[in-house]
Amino acid sequence: MIFTFTILATMFFTNLNVVIAAPTDQANATVYYPSKESVKRVTLARTLVLEEKQTAQAQERIAHKTAITAEQLALQKKQDEIARQKAAAAKAAAAKKAAEEAKKAAAAKAAAQQRAAAKAAQQRAAQAAAQRRAAVQTAARRTTTTSTRTTTSSSSTSRTFKISFYDPAVLGSSMGYGGVAANLSVFPRGTRLRISMSNGQTIYRTVNDTGTFAYSNPYQLDVAWPNSQIPAAGILSATVTVVG
Repeated sequence: MIFTFTILATMFFTNLNVVIAAPTDQANATVYYPSKESVKRVTLARTLVLEEKQTAQAQERIAHKTAITAEQLALQKKQDEIARQKAAAAKAAAAKKAAEEAKKAAAAKAAAQQRAAAKAAQQRAAQAAAQRRAAVQTAARRTTTTSTRTTTSSSSTSRTFKISFYDPAVLGSSMGYGGVAANLSVFPRGTRLRISMSNGQTIYRTVNDTGTFAYSNPYQLDVAWPNSQIPAAGILSATVTVVG
Protein backbone atom coordinates (compact mmCIF):
# COMPACT_ATOMS: atom_id res chain seq x y z
CA MET A 1 0.00 0.00 0.00
CA ILE A 2 2.87 2.44 0.79
CA PHE A 3 4.50 1.64 -2.55
CA THR A 4 1.29 2.46 -4.41
CA PHE A 5 0.88 5.72 -2.49
CA THR A 6 4.46 6.73 -3.36
CA ILE A 7 3.84 6.18 -7.07
CA LEU A 8 0.67 8.24 -6.94
CA ALA A 9 2.40 11.08 -5.03
CA THR A 10 5.19 11.15 -7.58
CA MET A 11 2.66 11.41 -10.35
CA PHE A 12 0.98 14.26 -8.50
CA PHE A 13 4.06 16.37 -7.89
CA THR A 14 5.46 15.74 -11.34
CA ASN A 15 2.38 17.13 -13.04
CA LEU A 16 1.50 19.82 -10.55
CA ASN A 17 2.19 23.42 -11.58
CA VAL A 18 3.07 25.60 -8.64
CA VAL A 19 2.54 29.35 -8.54
CA ILE A 20 5.91 31.05 -8.04
CA ALA A 21 6.13 34.78 -7.44
CA ALA A 22 9.23 36.82 -6.80
CA PRO A 23 8.80 38.75 -3.60
CA THR A 24 10.41 41.91 -4.96
CA ASP A 25 9.31 41.94 -8.53
CA GLN A 26 5.63 41.21 -8.92
CA ALA A 27 5.59 42.38 -12.52
CA ASN A 28 8.07 39.74 -13.58
CA ALA A 29 6.51 36.97 -11.49
CA THR A 30 5.26 33.96 -13.42
CA VAL A 31 2.07 32.26 -12.28
CA TYR A 32 1.63 28.51 -12.89
CA TYR A 33 -1.76 26.72 -12.58
CA PRO A 34 -2.25 22.94 -12.36
CA SER A 35 -3.65 21.40 -15.44
CA LYS A 36 -6.95 19.50 -15.49
CA GLU A 37 -5.08 16.32 -16.20
CA SER A 38 -3.01 16.81 -13.04
CA VAL A 39 -6.11 17.42 -10.96
CA LYS A 40 -7.67 14.26 -12.34
CA ARG A 41 -4.58 12.28 -11.54
CA VAL A 42 -4.40 13.64 -7.99
CA THR A 43 -8.06 12.91 -7.45
CA LEU A 44 -7.63 9.41 -8.83
CA ALA A 45 -4.61 8.85 -6.61
CA ARG A 46 -6.52 9.89 -3.53
CA THR A 47 -9.44 7.71 -4.52
CA LEU A 48 -7.21 4.68 -5.01
CA VAL A 49 -5.47 5.31 -1.69
CA LEU A 50 -8.83 5.50 0.10
CA GLU A 51 -10.13 2.41 -1.67
CA GLU A 52 -7.01 0.45 -0.79
CA LYS A 53 -7.27 1.55 2.82
CA GLN A 54 -10.92 0.56 2.95
CA THR A 55 -10.09 -2.77 1.32
CA ALA A 56 -7.35 -3.39 3.89
CA GLN A 57 -9.70 -2.51 6.72
CA ALA A 58 -12.40 -4.78 5.30
CA GLN A 59 -9.93 -7.65 5.00
CA GLU A 60 -8.79 -7.06 8.53
CA ARG A 61 -12.38 -7.16 9.75
CA ILE A 62 -12.99 -10.37 7.80
CA ALA A 63 -9.84 -11.95 9.23
CA HIS A 64 -10.90 -10.95 12.75
CA LYS A 65 -14.38 -12.27 12.20
CA THR A 66 -12.99 -15.50 10.77
CA ALA A 67 -10.77 -15.96 13.83
CA ILE A 68 -13.73 -15.38 16.13
CA THR A 69 -15.83 -17.84 14.13
CA ALA A 70 -13.09 -20.50 14.32
CA GLU A 71 -12.83 -19.99 18.07
CA GLN A 72 -16.59 -20.25 18.44
CA LEU A 73 -16.64 -23.44 16.35
CA ALA A 74 -13.91 -24.96 18.51
CA LEU A 75 -15.82 -24.01 21.66
CA GLN A 76 -19.06 -25.41 20.25
CA LYS A 77 -17.30 -28.63 19.30
CA LYS A 78 -15.91 -28.94 22.82
CA GLN A 79 -19.34 -28.31 24.32
CA ASP A 80 -20.88 -30.89 21.96
CA GLU A 81 -18.31 -33.46 23.07
CA ILE A 82 -19.05 -32.75 26.74
CA ALA A 83 -22.78 -33.09 26.07
CA ARG A 84 -22.19 -36.39 24.23
CA GLN A 85 -20.16 -37.78 27.12
CA LYS A 86 -22.84 -36.72 29.61
CA ALA A 87 -25.55 -38.34 27.49
CA ALA A 88 -23.54 -41.59 27.24
CA ALA A 89 -22.99 -41.62 31.01
CA ALA A 90 -26.69 -40.98 31.66
CA LYS A 91 -27.65 -43.79 29.25
CA ALA A 92 -25.26 -46.22 30.95
CA ALA A 93 -26.60 -45.27 34.39
CA ALA A 94 -30.18 -45.75 33.20
CA ALA A 95 -29.34 -49.18 31.75
CA LYS A 96 -27.66 -50.22 35.02
CA LYS A 97 -30.63 -49.04 37.05
CA ALA A 98 -33.05 -50.88 34.77
CA ALA A 99 -31.02 -54.09 35.12
CA GLU A 100 -30.99 -53.79 38.93
CA GLU A 101 -34.74 -53.16 39.01
CA ALA A 102 -35.35 -56.15 36.72
CA LYS A 103 -33.23 -58.33 39.03
CA LYS A 104 -35.17 -57.16 42.08
CA ALA A 105 -38.48 -57.77 40.30
CA ALA A 106 -37.42 -61.30 39.36
CA ALA A 107 -36.39 -62.03 42.96
CA ALA A 108 -39.69 -60.65 44.27
CA LYS A 109 -41.62 -62.75 41.72
CA ALA A 110 -39.73 -65.91 42.72
CA ALA A 111 -40.40 -65.23 46.42
CA ALA A 112 -44.09 -64.64 45.69
CA GLN A 113 -44.27 -67.91 43.76
CA GLN A 114 -42.65 -69.77 46.65
CA ARG A 115 -45.13 -68.26 49.11
CA ALA A 116 -48.01 -69.14 46.81
CA ALA A 117 -46.75 -72.72 46.47
CA ALA A 118 -46.42 -73.08 50.25
CA LYS A 119 -49.91 -71.66 50.76
CA ALA A 120 -51.34 -74.01 48.13
CA ALA A 121 -49.68 -76.97 49.86
CA GLN A 122 -51.21 -75.91 53.18
CA GLN A 123 -54.61 -75.57 51.55
CA ARG A 124 -54.30 -79.02 49.97
CA ALA A 125 -53.39 -80.53 53.35
CA ALA A 126 -56.33 -78.79 55.00
CA GLN A 127 -58.67 -79.99 52.25
CA ALA A 128 -57.40 -83.57 52.64
CA ALA A 129 -58.04 -83.43 56.39
CA ALA A 130 -61.50 -81.99 55.79
CA GLN A 131 -62.23 -84.77 53.32
CA ARG A 132 -61.19 -87.39 55.85
CA ARG A 133 -63.47 -85.83 58.46
CA ALA A 134 -66.30 -85.66 55.93
CA ALA A 135 -65.80 -89.34 55.07
CA VAL A 136 -66.09 -90.30 58.73
CA GLN A 137 -69.21 -88.18 59.19
CA THR A 138 -70.77 -89.51 55.96
CA ALA A 139 -70.23 -93.10 57.07
CA ALA A 140 -71.92 -92.27 60.35
CA ARG A 141 -74.93 -90.77 58.60
CA ARG A 142 -75.33 -93.83 56.43
CA THR A 143 -76.05 -96.01 59.41
CA THR A 144 -79.56 -95.67 60.57
CA THR A 145 -80.22 -95.46 64.27
CA THR A 146 -83.53 -97.24 63.79
CA SER A 147 -81.80 -100.61 64.04
CA THR A 148 -82.22 -101.52 67.67
CA ARG A 149 -82.05 -104.49 69.84
CA THR A 150 -83.48 -105.12 73.30
CA THR A 151 -81.65 -103.71 76.25
CA THR A 152 -81.82 -106.98 78.12
CA SER A 153 -80.08 -108.88 75.37
CA SER A 154 -77.51 -106.12 74.98
CA SER A 155 -76.70 -105.95 78.65
CA SER A 156 -76.59 -109.63 79.22
CA THR A 157 -74.61 -110.68 76.15
CA SER A 158 -70.84 -110.64 75.90
CA ARG A 159 -69.14 -111.36 72.64
CA THR A 160 -65.63 -111.43 71.26
CA PHE A 161 -64.76 -108.55 68.91
CA LYS A 162 -61.73 -107.63 66.89
CA ILE A 163 -60.22 -104.41 68.25
CA SER A 164 -58.39 -101.85 66.12
CA PHE A 165 -57.26 -98.34 67.06
CA TYR A 166 -57.36 -94.85 65.54
CA ASP A 167 -56.25 -91.39 66.68
CA PRO A 168 -59.04 -88.79 66.24
CA ALA A 169 -56.55 -85.92 66.38
CA VAL A 170 -54.71 -87.27 63.34
CA LEU A 171 -57.99 -87.27 61.42
CA GLY A 172 -58.70 -83.71 62.50
CA SER A 173 -61.55 -84.79 64.79
CA SER A 174 -62.27 -83.10 68.12
CA MET A 175 -64.20 -86.06 69.59
CA GLY A 176 -61.39 -86.95 72.00
CA TYR A 177 -60.38 -90.39 73.25
CA GLY A 178 -63.48 -91.46 75.20
CA GLY A 179 -65.33 -93.01 72.29
CA VAL A 180 -65.33 -96.09 70.15
CA ALA A 181 -66.47 -96.56 66.55
CA ALA A 182 -68.82 -99.50 66.05
CA ASN A 183 -71.32 -100.87 63.61
CA LEU A 184 -74.37 -98.93 64.77
CA SER A 185 -76.68 -101.78 63.83
CA VAL A 186 -74.97 -103.80 66.57
CA PHE A 187 -74.29 -101.07 69.13
CA PRO A 188 -76.41 -97.91 68.72
CA ARG A 189 -74.75 -94.54 69.26
CA GLY A 190 -74.41 -93.81 73.00
CA THR A 191 -74.06 -97.43 74.11
CA ARG A 192 -71.61 -97.81 76.98
CA LEU A 193 -69.20 -100.74 76.57
CA ARG A 194 -66.74 -102.59 78.75
CA ILE A 195 -63.89 -103.83 76.62
CA SER A 196 -61.62 -106.48 78.11
CA MET A 197 -58.70 -106.77 75.70
CA SER A 198 -56.48 -109.80 75.14
CA ASN A 199 -53.44 -107.92 76.48
CA GLY A 200 -55.09 -107.74 79.92
CA GLN A 201 -56.32 -104.13 79.71
CA THR A 202 -59.95 -103.33 80.41
CA ILE A 203 -61.37 -100.02 79.24
CA TYR A 204 -64.78 -98.39 79.07
CA ARG A 205 -65.90 -96.58 75.97
CA THR A 206 -69.08 -95.00 74.61
CA VAL A 207 -70.13 -95.63 71.02
CA ASN A 208 -70.03 -92.22 69.34
CA ASP A 209 -69.17 -92.93 65.73
CA THR A 210 -68.84 -95.51 63.02
CA GLY A 211 -65.69 -96.02 60.99
CA THR A 212 -64.89 -97.84 57.78
CA PHE A 213 -63.61 -100.96 59.54
CA ALA A 214 -66.47 -101.11 62.03
CA TYR A 215 -69.08 -100.29 59.40
CA SER A 216 -67.95 -103.12 57.12
CA ASN A 217 -67.49 -105.65 59.94
CA PRO A 218 -70.22 -105.89 62.61
CA TYR A 219 -67.82 -107.62 64.98
CA GLN A 220 -65.02 -105.10 64.96
CA LEU A 221 -64.58 -102.04 67.15
CA ASP A 222 -62.31 -99.10 66.31
CA VAL A 223 -61.14 -97.65 69.62
CA ALA A 224 -60.05 -94.00 69.97
CA TRP A 225 -56.48 -94.12 71.22
CA PRO A 226 -53.42 -91.84 71.04
CA ASN A 227 -50.95 -93.02 68.42
CA SER A 228 -48.12 -92.95 70.94
CA GLN A 229 -49.94 -95.44 73.20
CA ILE A 230 -51.37 -97.90 70.68
CA PRO A 231 -50.37 -101.51 71.69
CA ALA A 232 -47.52 -102.96 69.68
CA ALA A 233 -49.70 -105.76 68.34
CA GLY A 234 -51.85 -103.17 66.54
CA ILE A 235 -54.99 -105.34 66.37
CA LEU A 236 -56.26 -107.29 69.38
CA SER A 237 -59.30 -109.27 70.35
CA ALA A 238 -61.52 -108.35 73.25
CA THR A 239 -64.56 -109.47 75.15
CA VAL A 240 -67.13 -106.71 74.86
CA THR A 241 -70.00 -106.29 77.29
CA VAL A 242 -72.74 -103.68 77.16
CA VAL A 243 -72.85 -101.88 80.51
CA GLY A 244 -75.13 -98.97 79.71
